[in-house]
Amino acid sequence: MGKNKLKKFAEMETFSNVFQPPYEPMAGQWRAKYFHNDNPIVMELGCGRGEYTVGLAERYPDKNFIGVDIKGARMWAGAKQAIEKGLSNVAFLRTQIEFITEFFAADEIDEVWITFCDPQMKKATKRLTSTYFMQRYQRIVRPNGLIHLKTDSPFLYTYTTEMLRLNPYPVLCQTDDLYAQQNDTDSWLVDAQALQTHYEKQWLDRGLSIKYIVWRLTPLTRWEEPTIEIEKDSYRSYGRNYNSPE
Repeated sequence: MGKNKLKKFAEMETFSNVFQPPYEPMAGQWRAKYFHNDNPIVMELGCGRGEYTVGLAERYPDKNFIGVDIKGARMWAGAKQAIEKGLSNVAFLRTQIEFITEFFAADEIDEVWITFCDPQMKKATKRLTSTYFMQRYQRIVRPNGLIHLKTDSPFLYTYTTEMLRLNPYPVLCQTDDLYAQQNDTDSWLVDAQALQTHYEKQWLDRGLSIKYIVWRLTPLTRWEEPTIEIEKDSYRSYGRNYNSPE
């Protein structure tokens, strides 16, 4: 591990807004023990550098935000920025998302953002919009809470669209080209367009379209996992920084 990463990890140990091993028990107590209010809690999964978590916290001071990721060196940037900006409605949780139900109580989360996650084209259970994860979200998100997806991946967008077709989650807004809707006054689109992550800007610079879906997490007792064949994202097979020629 490089010296710069070690320095960031050491500094994160001093950040009051970062929760990482050894974990303080927080399930069911985020509002009382950390945020000290009864405002809704919004969680960003795969928060990376935390730009979206911090940006949303600035945009909505009447809500609480928790960025979740396993990459501590990236998370350091958002956590440090939140401290420098004096944002008391921001926290970061360093963990694998598979274990997310260990950190929150039933109905403790009101809203989830999934922003530019790895589409996990090889294994469905690793996809953050799979029925595997929908079942986990249902254990901690209040009934009819919101799930937002922003992605550059045609594969993940197609997969998620099929998942929503098979399972009766009400879709509130959906587009396969978010920024083509420049004059749209739909509040969902306005909010989705308001912030851009580091990776999102990279994809836009390369001429890739951004896809967006928001749906309600209605309680289900049975789930049907998509089985359709989906064309793989060709540019991702060469790595995140490569835009394959046509």
